[in-house]
Amino acid sequence: MILSQGVDPEWSAPLLCQNPRMAKKDPLETLRKLCLALPETTERLSHGEPTWFIRGKKMFVNYANHHHDDRLAFWCAAPDGAQEVLVTSNPDQFFVPPYVGHRGWLGVYLDVPVDWDQIADLVTAAYRVVAPKRLLAELDAP
Repeated sequence: MILSQGVDPEWSAPLLCQNPRMAKKDPLETLRKLCLALPETTERLSHGEPTWFIRGKKMFVNYANHHHDDRLAFWCAAPDGAQEVLVTSNPDQFFVPPYVGHRGWLGVYLDVPVDWDQIADLVTAAYRVVAPKRLLAELDAP
């Protein structure tokens, strides 16, 4: 299934996040809105998890609902050096994900209290790492 930018499917999942701000919603829905708000993004399953792509080709965020462990998280592309700084400074929130961690990708736990403004910044940064120049110009346009 592919979701186009702006699609907001109805939510009917159980509570999965310990964050009190997210008490009424599955964090997937908020993450989905952040990803699909960016230019030319799509969503489809990859390895059984919701994953967001730019122009349907380049992955920039992957949801991880207990994928390889008992944690709820997402994995995202990250600017050079960000993974090391964030994982070192806050290992309760950030981790090196399997498969893509060696390329500098960042894992972000969603089963702990999260700052959604920070998550929005991380998703946008992930997009910037992967997106072509024309889409970056569109993102930066007034």
